[in-house]
Amino acid sequence: MMLSKTTISEFINVLGSEAPVPGGGSASALSGAIGVSLIAMVANLTIGRQKYSECEELNQFALQESSKLCAELIALIDKDAQAYSKVAEAYKLPRGTAKEKTARNAAIAETTLGATETPFEIMQAALKALYLCKSLIGKSNENAASDLGVSALNLLSCINGAWLNVLINLSGLESAKTAEYFKTKGQEIVDTAKKEADYIYDYVKDMMI
Repeated sequence: MMLSKTTISEFINVLGSEAPVPGGGSASALSGAIGVSLIAMVANLTIGRQKYSECEELNQFALQESSKLCAELIALIDKDAQAYSKVAEAYKLPRGTAKEKTARNAAIAETTLGATETPFEIMQAALKALYLCKSLIGKSNENAASDLGVSALNLLSCINGAWLNVLINLSGLESAKTAEYFKTKGQEIVDTAKKEADYIYDYVKDMMI
């Protein structure tokens, strides 16, 4: 099943079922795609308006970039589900002989790496989107400012959720160096994302008080 091709109701239903996929990684990517779409909406509500003519080029750029990032995050919904499915399949491989055990262990190691890389890609894409969101603060349609705040919340949720999916796989990685890389770089993304999202949210909230 291509999750990205399902309806909202179908996705929610399968997410809440006993099926192992989709899970938190795919849900996080969806949150990211929603966050990016809100950036596109704000840009669309700004482009072509005389009041914001000085920000036209920035919003045109934001619209183009948000479209790319949204497509990336939508693709990652399916990629994450596929990555986990491969891990599950690897664990089902026979292990009756020494040769089978070796092959099974190699398959588990390879698929676990893939299941770590994918949520990390989700984190990276969502952080790019947060920077894009921040770039429109004070430089886009002020009537849609709240949507930038909601965008930031969705993108932060995406990053934090994907981070948990990275962390849960680290102990299964063969290379301690690789595990440390994901742990260090992932934490950097989380810390940066919180700072950026808090800035956006507080800015928007303060506009309304």
